[in-house]
Amino acid sequence: MKRILLALLLPGTMFVMSISAGQTPDANQDQKLLALIKEVQTQQAQLAENQTKIEEKLAEVAETVRTARIYSKRER
Repeated sequence: MKRILLALLLPGTMFVMSISAGQTPDANQDQKLLALIKEVQTQQAQLAENQTKIEEKLAEVAETVRTARIYSKRER
């Protein structure tokens, strides 16, 4: 019985100790986090811009292929 009680109390005690020993964030970490957030936002904007360019080029290629098919059917 004592072993079961000890087995139940030990993880609970460790959990409470880990919560109470948490670190408080300092200003330097906040600045780093803000810099990382801005970097990710910039990268997302670049990805969106690149995706738009890819879609435009794909539309151009699709139109060129369509036109080529039309001309190739006329030659037959």
